[in-house]
Amino acid sequence: QVQLVESGGGLVQAGGSLRLSCAASGGTFSSYHMGWFRQAPGKEREFVAAISWSGGTRYYADSVKGRFTASRDNAKNTVYLQMNSLKPEDTAGYYCAADLDSGPLRHRIDEYDYWGQGTQVTVSS
Repeated sequence: QVQLVESGGGLVQAGGSLRLSCAASGGTFSSYHMGWFRQAPGKEREFVAAISWSGGTRYYADSVKGRFTASRDNAKNTVYLQMNSLKPEDTAGYYCAADLDSGPLRHRIDEYDYWGQGTQVTVSS
């Protein structure tokens, strides 16, 4: 059983930055891929980024490419999402998720095995 807890959300002005963290417990963190997803009010949850178990491979949604960076510290069992140049359309609840399959990075919600409770990011214009 893997538990995930996100933190770091908040209110920021457009153009600003935030760094989200996701702390994992249970399982072997360094053996599974991690993903970030977001869900805005009235919209479906969507893929944001994924990072491989080693941190050596990353994959981003086109909407955040060049602005967001996923990273991880396996010694701290933590994955991060650095968000720069934030836009009002980035406003959403952000969720980290664990993919226990060590194959290629994936972006579908149903391919992830465990989820955190989410942290809210609000970007004002």
